[in-house]
Amino acid sequence: MRRALITGAGAGIGRATARALIAAGWQVALLGRNEARLRETAEGSDALILPGDVGVPADVDAAFARIEAEWGRLDLLFNNAGIFLAPAPIDEIATDDWLHLAQTNITGMFLCARAAFGLMRRQNPQGGRIINNGSVSAHAPRPGSVPYTMSKHAVTGLTKTLALDGRRFGISCGQIDIGNAATDMAAGFAKGMEQADGSIRPEPVMDVEHVARTVVHMAGMPADVNMPFVAIMARDMPWLGRG
Repeated sequence: MRRALITGAGAGIGRATARALIAAGWQVALLGRNEARLRETAEGSDALILPGDVGVPADVDAAFARIEAEWGRLDLLFNNAGIFLAPAPIDEIATDDWLHLAQTNITGMFLCARAAFGLMRRQNPQGGRIINNGSVSAHAPRPGSVPYTMSKHAVTGLTKTLALDGRRFGISCGQIDIGNAATDMAAGFAKGMEQADGSIRPEPVMDVEHVARTVVHMAGMPADVNMPFVAIMARDMPWLGRG
């Protein structure tokens, strides 16, 4: 049986993807800060519940130690956990708010990728797959989104480097860049978002299940095949017209 870890698994994209992987026959581990929400995601399955914060090294180490002790290997990390801040010009963003976001969106991604890479490197048979949750903001920013946009550009650098470094160990790394999936995090999109010209306009959203199915497809690629970058978006969202 193939085994996967999903971070940020208590809601949104993480929850939808965890459930899609379970339906596809994967054994899953769920990592997130809210244990009750993780158990809701599990829906009576035998999912491994791992309460913890991806930005805290001890929490990540403990989660991976438990995976290794109980499973002995990991075939997939969906490196998904992420947060965002309210839109604001850079000089109005508190340093503490930036550090809080970076702890999850950058440090958390690094810590989980580091632990997964190490386990995949030493397990027998060697290898596995890491899928990072990027964003269309890794390509084009929204107004007032310096912290989030910086963090997602950092994720792209992580993906490219791991895709290179992982080759000798049978480890693939890809990235899914998502635009306007209907989750709590994106609840305001349909009501109205600031555009590059300063206007406020509602934006289309898509069912999060489309994202989950795409991650399952990426995860199911043969070991010698990698999908480095995949973008999925609501068809009419203004990403390709930003600016």
